[in-house]
Amino acid sequence: MKDVLAVVLAGGKGSRLEPLTRDRAKPAVPFGGGYRIIDFTLSNCLNSGIRRVLLLTQYKAMSLDRHITLGWRGYFCRELGEFVDVVPPQQRIDEKWYQGTADAVYQNIYTLEKERPKHVVILAGDHIYKMDYEKMVAAHEASGADLTIGALRVTKEEATQFGVMQVDKSNRIVGFQEKPANPEPAPGDPDHCLASMGIYVFNSHFLFDELCKDAALPDSAHDFGKNIIPANIADRKVMAFPFKDENGKSDAYWRDVGTIDAYYEANLELTNVEPQLNLYDDHWPVRSFQPNLPPAKFVFDNDQGEAGPRRGEAVDSIVSSGAILSGGKAVKCVIGHGARVNSYASVEESILFSRVNIGRRSKIRRAIIDKDVEIPEGVEIGYDHDADRARGFTVTENGIVVIAKGDGVLPIS
Repeated sequence: MKDVLAVVLAGGKGSRLEPLTRDRAKPAVPFGGGYRIIDFTLSNCLNSGIRRVLLLTQYKAMSLDRHITLGWRGYFCRELGEFVDVVPPQQRIDEKWYQGTADAVYQNIYTLEKERPKHVVILAGDHIYKMDYEKMVAAHEASGADLTIGALRVTKEEATQFGVMQVDKSNRIVGFQEKPANPEPAPGDPDHCLASMGIYVFNSHFLFDELCKDAALPDSAHDFGKNIIPANIADRKVMAFPFKDENGKSDAYWRDVGTIDAYYEANLELTNVEPQLNLYDDHWPVRSFQPNLPPAKFVFDNDQGEAGPRRGEAVDSIVSSGAILSGGKAVKCVIGHGARVNSYASVEESILFSRVNIGRRSKIRRAIIDKDVEIPEGVEIGYDHDADRARGFTVTENGIVVIAKGDGVLPIS
């Protein structure tokens, strides 16, 4: 994989994840207690043997940049030509922000050309999955393709949110539509379609030529799915590569956590006895920045306090390092680094980010609480959605309450 350069698109606003993306880019949103969303794509690169990575950022990139600096630079040796570099918009070609996925790569074309790669792997930085990109590059080379696209089997209802491909018997793509209202099903499977994962392997010279052609078209959206791919289906060899999951489970795991409800469900799935996403996997480890914190601690066991017996415990939960359950209880929760649940407090089916402090006797249900939020003593959240909204909190269609960084939480009067 020495001739491969990975380009990770990590500049999206993530507006559907607000308020979690109020102060951070979507790929920097915490996931699973001890990870960020970007860690899954970067772990795939590292585990696949890709040692040259450009991370293209745009909106609210400070926390993402900090995370890469703290957690990822140590895995790459610059002296050996390895790197993971965060590349902000430089306006070397255009004074505008990135206009689309293809334009983001085009505006950094000088940086890509400088590395002289044989193949360029283009990835999204905001999906949760495990995939060996080396297998995809090998299939790309074996087929003699100009472009290979990662393909995921999805239902017809889900396919309206993807680029949808039609393939022949050799997996050559013969048709492509971006987010069609009535997607064409996969051969022999009327209930499912082949969807683009937003994972592309390009021959580098072909990519550079197409980016320059597309940039000269005034009516183009400068997007891979809308413009680059459809323009080349007929005349160039464009192949589909069926998603091969490295997760080690019977069903393939791939999640787009682009909405609060989807994000919540993907996190809470991890608390199951046998979650579909295997984080305890020596074969395909997921790496991240691990802060220097002591182990999690659970204190008090039926100690008789002023309000009766109390016990620090967590049931069916993920508890990260530095967290303390000090006489409080968590059930089916994902608890971040350094969070604290104090005496007689109850937290159910919730996600606590780092350093959240749940006050005594508070009751939290089906909530996501962002970093450093202090919940005062005696507060109830998730039990009365009208009261939650009156406090200024976000309440989703599925009844998930989100408390953002900096949101004030008033005690019960």
